[in-house]
Amino acid sequence: MIRPHWTKLTTCLGLAGLGLTSVIGRAAESRAPAKSGARPAQSIAGMNARDASGLARFRQAVSPILEQHCYECHGNGAKKAGLAFDELTSAQQILHNPELWLKVLRNTRSHIMPPPEETQPTAAEQSALEKWIVAEGFGLDPARPDPGRVTVRRLNRAEYQNTIRDLLGVDFDAEALLAADDIGYGFDNISDVLTLSPMRMEKFISAAQEVVKKGVPEDFRAISELTAVGKDFTSEDGRLGDVMTYYEERKVTHTFKVPVAGEYRVIMAVSVDGRTNPDPGRVRVTVSRDGEDFHTKEYKWADCGFFSEELALKFTAGEHRFQFHVEPLEAKEKQKGKMDFRIDRVQLVGPADRKDWLPAANYARFFPRPQAPQNADARRAYAREVLTIFATKAYRRPQSDAVIDRLVKLAESFHTTPGHTFEFAIGRAMVAVLASPRFLFRFEENARGATPDTRFVDVDEYSLASRLSYFLWSSTPDDALLRLAQRGELRKNLPAQVKRMLADPKASALVRNFTGQWLLSKDILHVPLNLPIVLAREGLKPAPVRRAPGAFGPAASVTDVTLAQREALKAEAEAYFDYVARADRNLLELIDSDYAFLNETLANYYGLPADSVKGAELRRVVVSTDDPRGGGVLTMGSTLAVTSNPTRTSPVKRGKWILENILGAPAPPPPPAVPSLEDTEKRIPGRTPTQRELLAIHREDALCASCHARMDPLGLALENFNALGLYRTRELDQPVDATGTLMTGEAFKNIRELKRILATQHEVEIYRTITEKLLVYALGRGAEYYDVPAIDRIVERLQANDGRFSALLMGVIESVPFQQRRAVADSPSRDAQPLITSRE
Repeated sequence: MIRPHWTKLTTCLGLAGLGLTSVIGRAAESRAPAKSGARPAQSIAGMNARDASGLARFRQAVSPILEQHCYECHGNGAKKAGLAFDELTSAQQILHNPELWLKVLRNTRSHIMPPPEETQPTAAEQSALEKWIVAEGFGLDPARPDPGRVTVRRLNRAEYQNTIRDLLGVDFDAEALLAADDIGYGFDNISDVLTLSPMRMEKFISAAQEVVKKGVPEDFRAISELTAVGKDFTSEDGRLGDVMTYYEERKVTHTFKVPVAGEYRVIMAVSVDGRTNPDPGRVRVTVSRDGEDFHTKEYKWADCGFFSEELALKFTAGEHRFQFHVEPLEAKEKQKGKMDFRIDRVQLVGPADRKDWLPAANYARFFPRPQAPQNADARRAYAREVLTIFATKAYRRPQSDAVIDRLVKLAESFHTTPGHTFEFAIGRAMVAVLASPRFLFRFEENARGATPDTRFVDVDEYSLASRLSYFLWSSTPDDALLRLAQRGELRKNLPAQVKRMLADPKASALVRNFTGQWLLSKDILHVPLNLPIVLAREGLKPAPVRRAPGAFGPAASVTDVTLAQREALKAEAEAYFDYVARADRNLLELIDSDYAFLNETLANYYGLPADSVKGAELRRVVVSTDDPRGGGVLTMGSTLAVTSNPTRTSPVKRGKWILENILGAPAPPPPPAVPSLEDTEKRIPGRTPTQRELLAIHREDALCASCHARMDPLGLALENFNALGLYRTRELDQPVDATGTLMTGEAFKNIRELKRILATQHEVEIYRTITEKLLVYALGRGAEYYDVPAIDRIVERLQANDGRFSALLMGVIESVPFQQRRAVADSPSRDAQPLITSRE
C-alpha cells in the first residue's frame, strides 16, 4: 500500500537513489504486533521437569485455594463468565496460559474475585497464588525477566514538533499541519497505532521541505531585513501608531538599529480605512529619518485602500529614528465618519552590496566554518563533515559510511546545478534525512556482546538515550546524551542525567503529554458542554446569578465556559501533577490532599469566595476542611467535565474512569441490547428522575448489576459536581445524594470520605495503576502479562519509599522493559547495517 506512493514522492525529491523505498517497506512490515497472551513457541508436549514441578505445585497449593474461594462461581457445576477451574485438567490448560491467569491475577488483586460477601483469601494464600501465576501460569523465569516486545515506533505529532524544534530551531505547528495520531491504551504515542499512510507520508515530506527552507540558510551570507509594524511606532503620550484619525495631528516614531552601513531599500506599507460613504477628509503624511524628511504624500478618502512605497536610502551603522507626521488638511467639522490612516509595516532591506551582508542567521548551527571551500575535493569533504553531524543527530546514532556517501552524492547533484549554493544543496540532503523512515521511526538495536543464544539483551546506549529523551522530553536526545552513549557511559550516569533532564524546561512535555491524556485534561479544550441545560437541572439560568458570600456554587457570572476558563482547567491538572513530581511528593496526594492549584480565573469559575485568589498565575492554595472539593485529581473541573455528557453528569463514565485509571480494575464492555439511561427514564412518568434513580433501575437487570455495582458508587460519589465540574447541592429540585458503599465493602458519605478510603485502603491498587500507566507511556506499548514482575517491583519500591514520585520514575527507567529488549537473532551489527539502503 505504501510503496507506489513512496516511490513517486521520493522520485520527485530526488531520493529514490537513496533506496528509501526498501526501508519504509521493512518498517511497515515489522510493525505487526505480537498477539497479547500468545504462548511461547516452545511446546509443552513431553513435559519437562520445570513444567511437571509447576503442575504439581498447582495441584498442591493453588487448586485448594481456588476450590475454597472460587468454586462457588467457577466450579462444582457453576461456570460464570465461561470459566470453571475444576475443568482445567491438562497441563496445556493450566501452564503457560497467560490470558486466563492475568484475568485471575487482576480480579483477585482488585478484590473483585471472590465477591466481598464470600470468604476472602488470606495474605499468605494470595501471595502463593500470585507467585504461582507469574512463574507457572505465565511461564516467566524470575531470574531472566522478559522485557517484552518492541514494535518500531513512529514519532507522533508532539514528538515530531519537538524534535524539529531541537534539531533545526524551527517552530513547526504539527497539530495544525499533520493529521491527528490514533490513540491506544489511552495514549497517542503507542507504536501499534502509529501507522504511516501514503497521505501522512506526503505530509511528512512537505513538512521536511518546509522546515529545512525555514531553518537552514541557503547562503553563508544574508541580507538584513529589519521590520516594524504599526504598533511599534508610538507617540509621546504613549499611543500606538497603528491607527491614526485624519482629523488629529499625530507624530509617531520608531528606532531601527542598522547592523552595517550601506544602501538599504526602505519599504513602507500603509493603508487607509474609511467607511462606505466618501469622507472629505485629507491628510498629509511626512516620513523623516533622524529629523530629516525624505518622503511626503497626501491621502484622501478610500474604503480599505492599501499603498506601498519603496525608495533607497544610505545608512550608517547604528540607531536611526523614523517618524511619521500625520497632518489633517480638512477641518474636523467636515468629518462624516471614520477616516483612519494606518501604518501596516516598514522594512529596511540591505545593504545592497552583497559583500556587506552579514553571516546568515542560524548558520553556525549547521555549518561549522564561515564559508564552504571552493576546491571540489575540499568541498566534498566539508559536505561529509556537515551531513555526518546532522545525520547523527537526526537518526539519533552514528551512521555508516554508506549512508553518508549517498547523502553527499545527493547534495553534490544539487550543487552542480547552476544557481544553487553549497548551503542550498546541503539543505536538499537534509530534506532526505528528515523524510527518511530512519528519522520518522525510532529503530532500536541490541547492545554489543549478545550471542545467538541470548534471549533478552540490553538495548544499546543510543537506543537508551532515545527512550529516555522521548519519555521525559518528547524529543530527540541532546548532545550530552549522545556523547555519553558514544562513550558507553549513559547507563552508569542515569540518575544524574535524569535529574538534569527534569530540570530542563523541556521536561514540561512529560507533564503536559502524560497528564493531559491520563487525566483527560487536554480534552477540556474541546469537549461540548450545553450550559443552559446543565444549569437548568439545578434551577439556574445561563445568566448572572447572585450568591451569598462564601457559598459554594457556580460563579456569579458563569454563562459560558470560555476559552480562558478551559485553558485554566487544563493547566490546573498539569500544575498539580508537576508539583507532585518536582517536589517528589507521595503519589497518593494525586487522590487526596489538603491543597489545590488555583488562579483568579479558576477561583471565580469554581465559585470560591471573592478575592480568594488574584492574578493569572496558578499557585498552591491550602484547602479548607469545609471545602467539599478538596484536593486531588478526582474533583478537578477538567476531569469532571470530560467524564460527563454535554447536558448532564454521567456517574457511569466517571465511575468507569476511576476504575480504569485510578484503581486498575476496568469494567468489561456492556452486553449488547442493553437499554440506555434515557430509555430508562420512561419508567418513571411525570418527572425527570435523578441519575441515582436511573442507575438503581438499571441495576435491576442481572446483566448490568455486577459491573454497575463496581462503577456506580464511585460515579455517584461525584454527583455533587455538575457536568461543568461546579459544586451543587441540589439537582432537579432534589437534594444530591453522594453516599455509597464500594464493592469491597467500605461505606462513605461524600467524595472527601471516598478519597480518604481510596488513599488509605487501596494504595497498592493506586500505585500499581499509576505505575502501569507511566510504563505504558514510557514504552509506547500496552502492558502485558510479562510486565507484571517489573510493575510489582516498582510498586514495592514505592511502598518502601513513601510512595514518592522519584521511586516511580526511576523504577520505570531502571526497569527491565525500559532497559532491555528481546534479542533479534538475525540483526546485523550497526556498522554493517546501512540506515538508508540502496536499491541497486
